[in-house]
Amino acid sequence: MAADDRPDDADRVPVPLDGDVLQYTGATASIAPERLGSLLREVQAHLESKRDEYRRAYECPVTDEERDVYLVPSGYWTDLGADIGLSESEIDAVSRAHCQQLRRLGTKTDRREEFETALEIRDAVVVSRA
Repeated sequence: MAADDRPDDADRVPVPLDGDVLQYTGATASIAPERLGSLLREVQAHLESKRDEYRRAYECPVTDEERDVYLVPSGYWTDLGADIGLSESEIDAVSRAHCQQLRRLGTKTDRREEFETALEIRDAVVVSRA
């Protein structure tokens, strides 16, 4: 996403991903770790603008005080990333972070196997409730 396309308040957008998910993504994604935070905030600002669409169109298997997690069609991140001007490596990093957050929540709630199965045919989108 180009700097002039960023929402003015993108630096204040909360990222609804756990710290260990951010560490995992920083270690496994092919973008610079210092870029990850701003990238995730930029994407989150876009996702929050589509919150009502997600609620109407997609299954939400997890919701808590911080976030809602939606299951979207496989390939969703590729299409969304292209629409908002992300590179392939940025798309991979964002997708990886959101899917890893669903796995983490699955581990916490004893639903990991269920979520792994879902991720075989769908992608995860995590939207902040803040």
